[in-house]
Amino acid sequence: MQKAAVGVRTALVTITGVSGSSVRNPGAHLAVAADGSWRGSLSGGCIEAAVVTDAIDAIATGTSRAIRFGTGSPYLDIRLPCGGWVDVLINPVTDPAPIARVATMLAERTPALLALPLGYGPIAVMAGDAPWRTCRDTTHFTVAHLPPLALTVIGHGAGVEVLAALAVTADARVSTMTPDRAIAERLTTAGIQVHLLNTPREAVNLTADPWTAIAFLFHDHDWETALIARALAGHAFYVGAMGSRAAQAHRAASLVAAGVSPEDIARLRAPIGLIPSSRDPQVLALSTLAEIVRDFERTTAREDVGSTGSPVARPAR
Repeated sequence: MQKAAVGVRTALVTITGVSGSSVRNPGAHLAVAADGSWRGSLSGGCIEAAVVTDAIDAIATGTSRAIRFGTGSPYLDIRLPCGGWVDVLINPVTDPAPIARVATMLAERTPALLALPLGYGPIAVMAGDAPWRTCRDTTHFTVAHLPPLALTVIGHGAGVEVLAALAVTADARVSTMTPDRAIAERLTTAGIQVHLLNTPREAVNLTADPWTAIAFLFHDHDWETALIARALAGHAFYVGAMGSRAAQAHRAASLVAAGVSPEDIARLRAPIGLIPSSRDPQVLALSTLAEIVRDFERTTAREDVGSTGSPVARPAR
């Protein structure tokens, strides 16, 4: 929505319902400018051109509109190869401030609710989490936006650099901590946030929100105990550590001696990753990130509900 901020008229397009094997879920957005440029995606390319045409017309008239593509659509020449249908809501953006506020809130790790009028009226934004992904009532279609995945990688060895770089390609917010100066310099050069650890008991801030994962990749496990204890005391949805099952048994004993509760120790994922006994840094990084993304998707999963608070029925795929 950068164009809206500089005076170019725009529209926000949102998926409000799907049937069949849709590429995107309800709540997905696409931004369209009056000049025909657009950003985002609603399908695998099946409907975007038609959506942009309708969005330009909505911008010109200043009115919101709901359109169905696929089965039951008035657009007889547009069919979805996967079958089914996609419902979209087009809202002209008369004031870019609410959209900008959502971006700022998510950057500050604050959940946001974006209320889109089904007819006339302005787009509204509220702070707060919700137990649903989208909610429809008689006047608005509201989308709950959560902060994106954040990952803190702590450790030494090649795995730290590989995992951090791989997570960046997945659009995660990445930060690192390491006692290795050479690794710290290379991470800094790559534009990745890094904190150089000086001692195993350094009082670093590991406060994490519920959308943050923390991965420990230490070969020297003496570095771990105090840091893992701090990580487990926070709200990170995932805390994992590299090492064998024998290493995990020794780690658990060290955490008990440090006063960490059995409940918190049980939260620690170890050995880390979906692929057991992965020693190659690239495989370890891919295995770990896959596990983290899977858990993030489970943590952030929400249903779509109607005004009654009941889940919106979605035809089987």
